[in-house]
Amino acid sequence: MHQTPQTVATPDWPLPAVLDRAADAHPDRVALDFLGATTTYRDLADTVRRAASALEARGVRRGDRVAVTLPNSPSHVVAFWAVLRLGAVVVELNPTLGAVETARLIADSEAHVVLAWAKTAPDIAIASPLSDVVAVDISRDLPRLKQWALRLPVRSARAQRAALVGAGRGTEQRAQWHGLVSRAPALPADHPLPTPDDLAVLIYTGGTTGDPKAVMLRHRHIAVNAVQGQAWTGHDPARPEVVYGILPYFHAFGLQLCLVYATTIAATVVVLPKFGARTVLAAQRRRPGTFLPAVPPMLARLTEAARATRTDLSSFRIAISGSMALPAETAREWEDLTGGLVIEGYGMTETSPVALGSPLDERRRPGALGLPFPSTSIRVVDPEDPTHEVPVGERGELLISGPQVFDGYWHRPEETAQALLPGGWLRTGDIVTVADDGFVTLVDRSKEVIVTGGFKVYPSQVEEQLRAMPQIADVAVVGVPGGDLGERVIAAIVLAQGVTSLDLSTVREWAATQMARYALPRGLVVVPELPHSAIGKVMRRVVRENLIASTPA
Repeated sequence: MHQTPQTVATPDWPLPAVLDRAADAHPDRVALDFLGATTTYRDLADTVRRAASALEARGVRRGDRVAVTLPNSPSHVVAFWAVLRLGAVVVELNPTLGAVETARLIADSEAHVVLAWAKTAPDIAIASPLSDVVAVDISRDLPRLKQWALRLPVRSARAQRAALVGAGRGTEQRAQWHGLVSRAPALPADHPLPTPDDLAVLIYTGGTTGDPKAVMLRHRHIAVNAVQGQAWTGHDPARPEVVYGILPYFHAFGLQLCLVYATTIAATVVVLPKFGARTVLAAQRRRPGTFLPAVPPMLARLTEAARATRTDLSSFRIAISGSMALPAETAREWEDLTGGLVIEGYGMTETSPVALGSPLDERRRPGALGLPFPSTSIRVVDPEDPTHEVPVGERGELLISGPQVFDGYWHRPEETAQALLPGGWLRTGDIVTVADDGFVTLVDRSKEVIVTGGFKVYPSQVEEQLRAMPQIADVAVVGVPGGDLGERVIAAIVLAQGVTSLDLSTVREWAATQMARYALPRGLVVVPELPHSAIGKVMRRVVRENLIASTPA
């Protein structure tokens, strides 16, 4: 049984040192495998030095924010490390957001340089005219033969190129990332490094209102969470691991485990631009994985697809499931198929992101959040009076303290004061119980957030967009049980006067330009009226209960 230490030392180095150490110790080890195109740690470090120089030439200086709105790809990895090497700040943005919302977050973060997916760069440039938008064609990261194949005049090639690059409209007038990097000299070795206390990353998350706010993560926050994770798993850089990078880097879970942590243990990362069971299994047959960070729907779909195709997944010794509850059946089927372990982890963007996890041995408990990470403390308190701790076994709000806990939201002092109590205790908003042996179990959420496919959807944000539709007089957005998705986003609407019908596809098309696809309603229910409280607020809880009660068992 692996013995996890109770405490870890907070690193006294900035994040770029993580890549430097991996490159120095394992220069010839494959760092990235992108659909068959491989990059060694030596080559990755060299490319990062040139990319940092290219960004400096565009005016990026220490403390500046650089927005990165890209799918998972080697270009994303290079951009991340290059921005940090300059002492600048990476602003991670979801590349599937609409251009208007992306521009709003760019303005909020005060990022003047944007590394944008070629597919979306023209629209972002229009919506954010004061920004220096650099187009990134991730098809340039593919093996040369696949790059050539994308240009064939056949339907499948055109479809694949459109998925990776888009129509290319307007990108030829924009600066091209690969060209800038290839022409740039290496950043001088003596260029000053950031400090552990410098701001490293801004990642946007919603609050109780769903209004996006940026979590400020410093180098020490992210670095210590990687060290905590290594203490938990026992991974040794001397023994090569193959990590599957199927979680998006713009999400704290994917950024930490599939990028920073993977580099900390000098792993080979199989990078995929988006999750697809068929694509993952094809990669598995080519380069078998050993460590899989995922959300439960991914595990369920991989298990089903592997059984159908008789693909061997037994190389995966560890799978880490997070972002939503792990069904016991999903855990059992994964372990039966692979012979490895799947454990549940818990955290928030505000905890860099992991704070608790189940042990990697027979003590693991499916359905439980687990035990606190090394150097992490928890309290369970009365949600109405967080100074009052509840007895063991009783329900209460989970508070977390540790070196991975953030110290504020970007330009949001009031929200910071609400989230952080004296002593650095983070209010999670999650209601839990703690057993006598210390295992924590989630029992409820105090916020009306919807968790679908591992992503958080804030009802008020979706409702705001739908209320702007001329056909809708009133709307309530709720989450209902949705199988392997966790929850399905359902919109209950009251039609505007004179409107007799409205279909789901029209609603989704309306909202698609303003929000990510995972936030779009997957179901639509027309009702004559919605329940309101005495002060006129839509009672989402009642709507949700009515929808569930009316659904056939």
